[in-house]
Amino acid sequence: MSAVFASRTARRRVIAYLSVLAATVVMMAASGSPLVVDVQRGLGFAFRPVQVALDGFGRDLSSIATAIGEIDQLRLESEALRVENERLRQGSRQAEEIRRQNELLTGLLQLRNGFEYETVAATVIARESLEVQQRIILDRGTADGVRVGDVVIAGGAALVGRVVDAGPTSSTVQLISDSGSTVIGQLLVSVATGEVIGQLPGSLLMRHIDAAASVALGEEVVTAGIELAGGIRSPYPKGLVIGRVVDVRRDANEVVQTAYLEPAASLDRLEFVLIILDYQGGLPGPDEQPTNCQPNEDGTIPQGEQPCIGATPGPSR
Repeated sequence: MSAVFASRTARRRVIAYLSVLAATVVMMAASGSPLVVDVQRGLGFAFRPVQVALDGFGRDLSSIATAIGEIDQLRLESEALRVENERLRQGSRQAEEIRRQNELLTGLLQLRNGFEYETVAATVIARESLEVQQRIILDRGTADGVRVGDVVIAGGAALVGRVVDAGPTSSTVQLISDSGSTVIGQLLVSVATGEVIGQLPGSLLMRHIDAAASVALGEEVVTAGIELAGGIRSPYPKGLVIGRVVDVRRDANEVVQTAYLEPAASLDRLEFVLIILDYQGGLPGPDEQPTNCQPNEDGTIPQGEQPCIGATPGPSR
């Protein structure tokens, strides 16, 4: 039974092989006939637009894929350029800030080298701005030789204020724009003097100027540095720049006039200052105080240095 089945299978395979071979021979023979060639050409012509469209569609798909890849690459390059530009801008800003600080510090160094007083440089670390007060906190204190009453200046010998409180590592400065600040100022041209007081938020008022004095707009005002009898000196050294005149008010019925000043120092943008350590303003020290005495018989003063001051008379009865 199995032999019969194997024989049938073999015959079927032979028949199938012969059929395929015969069909191949017939197709090879027919492919060379003019009719078949014409049919092939007709079908090719008929399907050519479809083929062209399919080819174009394929090329479009390829172009789109290429464009998408290029756009993605451009996006990555653009992001890299943006990051690099931001890094360069940041570096430029840092370089500009360093340059600006170097200019400020160089100006202070030049002022310090040519200044007649001993100074110490300080950095502004905080600000106190109230309705009636304008103060700054510096990073120098008593450990650096700073004392209450020391004068503070900025670049160009511009007056900033005075130290009103000092700790070991920091100090508080009352600005000249503070409403409690008073400085005796002097006009450079007319040499007239007046009281310069603070006017919030940052301007200055110079009052009690002699009405006969000619006050010009833009004229500079400096510290008068007046010294009185008995060794009493101004709290501020002479010649520090307070500001310049921006307006003048004169009343025809008054014997004085008032000038409005713009501070020489940018008081609201201070970063670095100098503290004068060795200027002694106000009353002289105990070893320099005048003595109560009587002249010697030859008219000389005892110890020959300080003038004598008579005793203050008591109240009359």
